[in-house]
Amino acid sequence: MTSSPARVHLIAAARPNFMKVAPLWHALTAAPDFQPVVIHTGQHYDAAMSDDIFADLRLPAPDYHLGIGSGTHAEQTGKVMIAYEKLAMEDRPDWLIVVGDVNSTAACAMAAGKLRIPTIHLEAGLRSRDRDMPEELNRLVTDVLADVLWTPSPDADANLLAENIPAERITRVGNIMMDSYELVRPAIEAADYPGELGFAKGGYGVVTLHRPSNVDVPEKLAELVEALIAVQAVLPLIFPVHPRTRQRLGEAGQAKLEAAGIRLVGPAAYIAFMSLVSGAAAVITDSGGIQEETTYLGIPCLTLRDNTERPITISEGTARLVKAPALLTELKDALAQPKQDRKRPEFWDGHTAGRCVEDLRRRTAV
Repeated sequence: MTSSPARVHLIAAARPNFMKVAPLWHALTAAPDFQPVVIHTGQHYDAAMSDDIFADLRLPAPDYHLGIGSGTHAEQTGKVMIAYEKLAMEDRPDWLIVVGDVNSTAACAMAAGKLRIPTIHLEAGLRSRDRDMPEELNRLVTDVLADVLWTPSPDADANLLAENIPAERITRVGNIMMDSYELVRPAIEAADYPGELGFAKGGYGVVTLHRPSNVDVPEKLAELVEALIAVQAVLPLIFPVHPRTRQRLGEAGQAKLEAAGIRLVGPAAYIAFMSLVSGAAAVITDSGGIQEETTYLGIPCLTLRDNTERPITISEGTARLVKAPALLTELKDALAQPKQDRKRPEFWDGHTAGRCVEDLRRRTAV
């Protein structure tokens, strides 16, 4: 008698989640012993940050959409816990896989833990050691609750072992963001979003800003605006503006950036955005995932943060932590670095989803 495939819930909540879930969904769909179920919590509800990225990564419409929307951290977390608990009781999976470090990740892990649903955390073990970052609390909570921890790098393994997580619960699978890139690489290479905006490959930089520590403090945001204007005089900048950041900048801030020649555009779907990134001379960001993508592509990444949960992108990759006053100096230094000095970490190779499926199959058979 043939057993039915193991039912696997995949939680998608925000742009980085979609990119991590997509390769895993494709790999699980191709495996006869697993049945992936995509659950969109609705934490990101902007079409360019949700629906369009699903299409770019060839993800199907979600099997379930929880429709959570915006709110405080506690509101979002509570709403997701309530909604996912109800769903999991009606459609109980054999496994739950949560990814990254958003509120939905921790919320679903908590709900599943109380229902005793085996839970896997993909991208486990990352630590900034900065509890002012909501994501750090989500990472800590999720890693304690998860039954299996899939890590991207040796430092993540070391963090979990130092927190007394048993070694048998940890499997280093690599960085699944690289799988997402390889999944649609032909489309990214065929796209010419920079050309549509009037820029030549290698002749511009890309800016992304969204973290509260940068955009919610008016003085800090004003300082960043001045730093970007200084960079614009040396390297033309394209700035896909996150909805949150656009609101914080206001019309005056946007006008000031545009007057300096910085090209402000709306949020881009995955293929268009990676077309921008892959053709850039450098990227200026406060994102976590972009530190990884630029490391994979060998592109200098100026990270406007005091710390990073991805230190391997500094020790082996192309990222460097930068404060606004030093941005221009650090950019010039990064651009002068020989390209052969830019390394990729082990298992950042486009084959992480396959390693995930192998580990899941091994653990399902136990």
